[in-house]
Amino acid sequence: QVQLVESGGGSVQAGGSLRLSCAASGRTGSAYALAWFRQAPGKERDFVAGTWSGATYYTDSVKGRFTISSDSAKNTVFLQMNSLKPEDSAVYYCAADTRYWILSSTRRRSSSYNAWGQGTQVTVSS
Repeated sequence: QVQLVESGGGSVQAGGSLRLSCAASGRTGSAYALAWFRQAPGKERDFVAGTWSGATYYTDSVKGRFTISSDSAKNTVFLQMNSLKPEDSAVYYCAADTRYWILSSTRRRSSSYNAWGQGTQVTVSS
């Protein structure tokens, strides 16, 4: 099992930056994919960014503004968010998956992850 704890959320004005962190504990070496999702009120939990199979992936709306990275020595995954927009406001969740058989083509789905953090709120004001 992998346990995840997010931090770094908060309130910022449009155009500002935030850096989210996700500290992993447990069987971190067994994670085949790591990702960030977000969920706005009344909406589904959507893929934001992820890393698997040696590559990084982003949803179109954050490309060029967000960067996912990791520090394996500290078992931490980061999401650097720049040029934030009000539509980026949501609860952000860190996710990990330890199932090797999950297809890479499905990694943008929340159902492809079996470990989740508690979420951290990001609010961007205009």
